[in-house]
Amino acid sequence: MVSQPRNIQHSVEGSTLADVLERILDKGVVIVGDIRVKVGDVELLTVQIRLMIASVDKAKELGMDWWANNPAFNSHAENSRQEGVAEMKQRIERLELAAAAR
Repeated sequence: MVSQPRNIQHSVEGSTLADVLERILDKGVVIVGDIRVKVGDVELLTVQIRLMIASVDKAKELGMDWWANNPAFNSHAENSRQEGVAEMKQRIERLELAAAAR
């Protein structure tokens, strides 16, 4: 009688790298760290590191859509900024004229 090799069964299913990445992007992950440089009792430098990894949709859901108003990433934001600057210049001119009239 020849015995057949039995497959090893695991109680926990393994996850592929793609599964893990999909879960991280769907839920998000936050990595936080602080670096402090001290000499004796004197703190010379503190660096606070905050890193969030998530999908664009998750970031928007959390209100972290900084790229939407950043001119380096959004041409509409640059146009809006230029319009705001033009409005501010007009307001300054009106205020200067009003101040000169007094």
